Amino acid sequence: MDIERLSALLNGVQAGDVSVGNALDALRSLPYDSVGGFAELDTHRAVRTGMSEVVYCPGKSNDQVAQIMARLAGQSDRVLATRATPEQFAAVQAVLPSAVYHPLPRLITVGSSPAPIHPGRYVAVLTAGTADTPVGEEAALTLEWAGSRVERIYDVGVAGLHRLLGHLETIQNANALVVCAGMEGALTSVVAGLVSRPVVAVPTSIGYGTAFGGVAALLTMLNSCAGGVAVVNIDNGFGAACYAHRINS
Repeated sequence: MDIERLSALLNGVQAGDVSVGNALDALRSLPYDSVGGFAELDTHRAVRTGMSEVVYCPGKSNDQVAQIMARLAGQSDRVLATRATPEQFAAVQAVLPSAVYHPLPRLITVGSSPAPIHPGRYVAVLTAGTADTPVGEEAALTLEWAGSRVERIYDVGVAGLHRLLGHLETIQNANALVVCAGMEGALTSVVAGLVSRPVVAVPTSIGYGTAFGGVAALLTMLNSCAGGVAVVNIDNGFGAACYAHRINS
């Protein structure tokens, strides 16, 4: 149950088009809905937080992902699953033919992204290198799914700083910024030193041995000399998007 459906239901009751009994039936699954004895879906989350529950696929069987997605699709016009495999997508598509797989960020979407809630505002998503793009796209697509306008600025790392400066106007006019970087993670501090808006830093697991799977970038971002930086977990484009969307909203 999302805000749009709840509003339509209450307006229907007020207009006399929907009986109280039918409204109660529609609301009966609030605040959660049990699926197959293995999941308790938070169907009220969009009303509380502005974003519906999202399916995290690792650790779930193909059938479990499909069942959860199908149940959520009955409650909302759009559903999102993260870190999905092609096999999990095939199981979802078997029950939800309109589902779409985004292989680079490994997302499954059902339904179209809404029009931006605030068209005049946007979140800029930056990546240091092409190898960071999967994490950047996880953030960008999640933001669009949630209703934020996104401007993508990819492959603008500090090894060629002129590439970043070529997008300076777009960067400085953003309402919030998500910066994804591996290796030493220096792009975050550079960007945060150029803007007055909040920066959400995403360390990625890209880099050679002493990058330690993203730990080096994580520590750099946590020790940023520029103010206004918040840091999420390694490769957590989804978490960064949730935070940036709240800022943008």
